Amino acid sequence: MKRILTIFLALAYTFSYADAKEIKGTVKDTEGNAISGVVVSDGLLTTVTDSKGRFEIDPDQDSRFIFISTPAGYSSSTSAGNESYFMAIGRNAKKSYDFIVRKKEKDDTRHNLIAFADPQISEADELPQLEEQTKAMGEFVKSMDSDETFAICLGDLVGWDHRLYPGIKKAFDHVGIPMRIVMGNHDMTCWGNQFEGSAKDFEDAFGPAWYSFNVGKVHYVVLNNNFFIGRDWFYIGYLEQRQLRWLERDLSYVPAGSTVVVSVHIPTTLWESDREAFSYNDISEIMSNKKALYERLAPYKAIILSGHTHTSMNQIITPDLMEQNISGLCGAWWCGPYCIDGTPIGWKAIEFDGDKVTWQFKSSGKPLDHQMKVYVDDDEYKGYTVANIWDYDPMWKVEYFEDGVKVCDMERFKGYDPAAKSYYSPATGKFKREWVCAYPTWNMFRASLSPGAKVIEVRVTDRFGRVYRQEINR
Repeated sequence: MKRILTIFLALAYTFSYADAKEIKGTVKDTEGNAISGVVVSDGLLTTVTDSKGRFEIDPDQDSRFIFISTPAGYSSSTSAGNESYFMAIGRNAKKSYDFIVRKKEKDDTRHNLIAFADPQISEADELPQLEEQTKAMGEFVKSMDSDETFAICLGDLVGWDHRLYPGIKKAFDHVGIPMRIVMGNHDMTCWGNQFEGSAKDFEDAFGPAWYSFNVGKVHYVVLNNNFFIGRDWFYIGYLEQRQLRWLERDLSYVPAGSTVVVSVHIPTTLWESDREAFSYNDISEIMSNKKALYERLAPYKAIILSGHTHTSMNQIITPDLMEQNISGLCGAWWCGPYCIDGTPIGWKAIEFDGDKVTWQFKSSGKPLDHQMKVYVDDDEYKGYTVANIWDYDPMWKVEYFEDGVKVCDMERFKGYDPAAKSYYSPATGKFKREWVCAYPTWNMFRASLSPGAKVIEVRVTDRFGRVYRQEINR
């Protein structure tokens, strides 16, 4: 009897897999023209369309989607439909998976990306606050100098309640541009007993949890590095082998030296020390197997975009690899006007012109030159001038002037933003989330204050030569 059952299960597996192997399709534009050379994938295997736009792929038995890596110069809808970049693989497989891409009216070599993280709506009554921010983002997008702009949300759309996804999608409509979505740890389907299946709710709402696309000369990759470990809501930052194998195949079509932008939720690194020594205490805060990703990105000029921490941090990993960890759009979980490290609510505006890339942090409701906050002889730092420069990276210069004379280059240190520490003090008892508190940041700078100084100036020059000044009269 046991042998019969084993044979039956083996046959069932074989027939199930055989059904899934009948996948063929095409990629054409809206005029019916075949598009050749388009990469098609099931999330593990890849193939490319032939001269007639045709493809055939034998999907893995665990694959839920067939998707295309939308080619440069074309657009695909990010919602399910005839012009979407993905199609679900159902029990009753389609006879043909036919994708339609729309040719862009203008060249997309110059384009903009709006990157933001962690809307993290926990209750429906927070949706109006999200709409306020997405409307502000939409107004900013109108001011950008490009015909091609899209956005990437770097995960944690919700607190845990996935029923809020429709309201969040509606709020995102105010931005007025195509939106790519990264899966966050709060977007996982938890309380199961394994990682497999933890992306179900997210994928039902937004499509594949990992995929790629192309805009201009840039290859974009979206990954899911949230790994559910099968106990309540516990997770670690980890990129599973299936995605790493897919990434190798996906990047095999990208010429060495190209610009690649990888979007994840959990950062791979927050400071240099976490790349030198591993701590078990960090495994839910940073991606534990980061080196596997770095190795695959080594042939490229790459930028990693991440969220998760509700803080800001830029790290130069190698001369050709940088990570930008972007603070939360919800600030401190919708409890105040800035994040726990003092970074204002906002987003990163990234501009591409071919292989050239520039960026600025945009504080919501503030001008673009709002890039720091300065404190003089604050109770938290008596005898010092202190500045929080939230988008700092080591290629920036931070100078200190008193009465028009340069005194020094300011010293970088790890400390609290005074405004954030005061506002998010547990003693106030004013927050619906009692665990919200300030968090120290390495983006603080200080210089000793001369007692007789009358005019204090902090002057910052970013990596692109843009100069920002803040002057305080005593």
